Amino acid sequence: MARKGLLLILSSPSGAGKSTLTRMLMAWDATMRFSVSATTRAPRPGEADGREYFFRSRAEFETMVRDGQMLEHAEVFGNFYGTPRGPVEANMKDGCDTVFDIDWQGGQQIRNSALGRDVVSIFVLPPSIAELDRRLRTRAQDSDEVIAGRMAKSRDEISHWAEYDYVLVNRDLDATFEQLKTILQSERMRRDRQPGLSDFVRTLNKEFEAR
Repeated sequence: MARKGLLLILSSPSGAGKSTLTRMLMAWDATMRFSVSATTRAPRPGEADGREYFFRSRAEFETMVRDGQMLEHAEVFGNFYGTPRGPVEANMKDGCDTVFDIDWQGGQQIRNSALGRDVVSIFVLPPSIAELDRRLRTRAQDSDEVIAGRMAKSRDEISHWAEYDYVLVNRDLDATFEQLKTILQSERMRRDRQPGLSDFVRTLNKEFEAR
């Protein structure tokens, strides 16, 4: 039976594992689609429109917001970022799930949007603050100053854990991924996400009547 695609929101403080889990999820199920954001910042070398971002002028972005074409948006360091509604709705119609790697603010806007009924939100917690700090330093991507900033921001992000449908503590990446898959598979089977179910039951009833 045909299934309507759902919107899977993954959020976590930086270093807790949401981006890695997102990549694992996309590799596990080739039907899943990653939500590509729109932005008003200029493309960087090697970036392509529609792959890393949908690059739009400020006027184009503001028009999209005004016309209700954005599920969520925010201004960061002078540039707008947001989630276009059209590709997500197309994925849902095709029965494909869309994965969002976004923060709590973006997740909150999507949950409060017209598509909120189709959202499954998951927050990923680190096993400890010490481990979170260690993971950020192990990546060797940021300076001590940047890491300190990320750690300071993490406290605020973690404070929103109770707003999510599910919360996973990422003690072991493989075990957490198995939990993530279990959630997704269960949510896919919800009665209200199987639009063909009513017709199928009517067919069964007609078989009873024909006996």
